[in-house]
Amino acid sequence: MASLPHAIQYQGSKRNLASNILKYLPNKLDRLVEPFAGTAAISVAVSSRLISQQFWINDLNQPLLSLIKLIAEEPNEISDAYASIWNEQHSDSVGHYYQIREKFNKTHDPKLFLYLLARCVKGAVRYNSDGFFNQSPDKRRKGTQPEKMRKNINGVSRLLKGKCYFTSLDYRDVLAEVKISDFVYMDPPYQGVCGDRDSRYYSGISFDDFVLSLEKLNQTGIGFAISYDGKRGDKIFGNELPIQLNLKKIELEVGRSSQATLLGKDEITTESLYLSSNLFCDSKLKFDCYHNTINKQLTLLERHGQFSITR
Repeated sequence: MASLPHAIQYQGSKRNLASNILKYLPNKLDRLVEPFAGTAAISVAVSSRLISQQFWINDLNQPLLSLIKLIAEEPNEISDAYASIWNEQHSDSVGHYYQIREKFNKTHDPKLFLYLLARCVKGAVRYNSDGFFNQSPDKRRKGTQPEKMRKNINGVSRLLKGKCYFTSLDYRDVLAEVKISDFVYMDPPYQGVCGDRDSRYYSGISFDDFVLSLEKLNQTGIGFAISYDGKRGDKIFGNELPIQLNLKKIELEVGRSSQATLLGKDEITTESLYLSSNLFCDSKLKFDCYHNTINKQLTLLERHGQFSITR
């Protein structure tokens, strides 16, 4: 789904994996709930496929959540603001970036945040221990051109406007309010990459608390999917979710690691997608056994109560 509109270059976004993730979701959903929405890439993809037209978009990062809401509901307002800020940078683009960053850290204005995300290194959101955005500018470029940004914003807005409930809550508060008719997609920060603290947010999440929340979700019978741990070559990131949750684990190939390639290594990055077991009792579930990047038929083998993918 690389052709999907996206207003924000955001490290960790599931935009490029969306088409593969959607293969394992039901064909129709009453409402998609994203407790860790980020840029809401999965909601955008689900809307474009007409799988659902109702969304609960939540993220603990309040400026990011406010920005997504502006993009969805007020596309002209945020596009005009971005163009104005972007056009001010030409005399001293690096100095201008740091001025905007300082102003953002004082105000948390989502309009300023869009410019910072478009201009910062690798689209990577980073905060210091005091909660201030501290990512540096990419000195090789000046960010997305305003005309292209407006086009992308309008594309996202067409898919989400008037369809979303926006909140900035702790994920546990969201999960406590979901309904049996909802489907929950989660892309939380995980240990092994962020440790006890995830710099994309102001704090990390406890692994044990997250597992407990999943146990409660299982008890309600609500369907869910989780993007969680992953690996690059032989290096594993994050803890596997416990087998007692009775989840189906599928490994999705992301592609060759650019970082490893720079070091002269040939390593493949994969991410894990966990599915709640009740998905496999749903006769409406479309379950494709094809790999997302190499277009070769794959076989699903059940091992120790989990599914793993082999070529």
